[in-house]
Amino acid sequence: MEAKGIVRSDWDFEVVIIGAGPGGLCAGLYVGRADLKVVCFEKQGIGGQIANTDRVEDYPGFERIGGYELAQKMADHAIKFGLEIDYIDVQSVSTPDNTHTITVALGDGRKVRCGAVLASTGGTAKKIGVPGEDRLVNKGVSYCALCDGAFFRDQVITVVGGGDQAVEEASFLTKFGSVVHLIHRRDELRAAKIAQTRTLANEKVKIHWSTVVAEVLGDDRVNAVRLKNVKTGAEEVLETGAVFPLIGFRPNADMLPPEVERSAGGYIVTDTWMRTTVPEIYAIGDVRDQLCRQVTNAVGDGTTAAVAAEKYLEGLED
Repeated sequence: MEAKGIVRSDWDFEVVIIGAGPGGLCAGLYVGRADLKVVCFEKQGIGGQIANTDRVEDYPGFERIGGYELAQKMADHAIKFGLEIDYIDVQSVSTPDNTHTITVALGDGRKVRCGAVLASTGGTAKKIGVPGEDRLVNKGVSYCALCDGAFFRDQVITVVGGGDQAVEEASFLTKFGSVVHLIHRRDELRAAKIAQTRTLANEKVKIHWSTVVAEVLGDDRVNAVRLKNVKTGAEEVLETGAVFPLIGFRPNADMLPPEVERSAGGYIVTDTWMRTTVPEIYAIGDVRDQLCRQVTNAVGDGTTAAVAAEKYLEGLED
């Protein structure tokens, strides 16, 4: 007997996954293995951010693999267990009205009903917005020091920003770079004092105050940046092998209902089962409030969310 208010025959899918990054694909694999009807809605292409990554060297079992190749392997595996991937954007997710049925509105006007939603929507790194930045992404421009710092061992590295992320990652990157230039548009940092103290005391960190990056230079790879002092207007060219714009990250959570709790930074708050404040909605990977934003985190979240959603759906039956 089904719980009051539930009409499973009204569901198009038992589980809807939003986003075909590593977390979403891993969740799709586990939901499919549980013999639940599942679809993944993806507005661009499989893999999320790793699809545009030239090399992945921190995923267990692969000393080096192309980001898109890894994503394709994940997708093929999940599809074999029943995951359907539909390339369309999700406009909104409507919470149930005592019916345990969620409505997912799609960009083409369709509305899909399901019993649980797993949001693996990732986020978007904020860009400097200068010439050369987009052209040289993954060719020396990176938005993740933990992911890519080791690729620039013994090179000159440039970090852009003055908040906690930029200051802490500048210190981290001194493990690899011969020198780390920290470019900040103001004359004082915004980061926590303890992070400032540690970074300012590091002899390998050189801070450029009241300065912005006006252009990222290079043909096939980054080889320099053009800097501009915002007070004097003076410009200089700084030779560098890598540029890390670390000025913020915006989680892609706008399609989720307001009842889903967000942190101060807009990230989705979950418990250890990846459950949000709406029982039918789970969050996976970079959109979730957590310490690290790595492929390994995302697939772990995907596994947990899939198993938790399965248990939730089982519990709807008396």
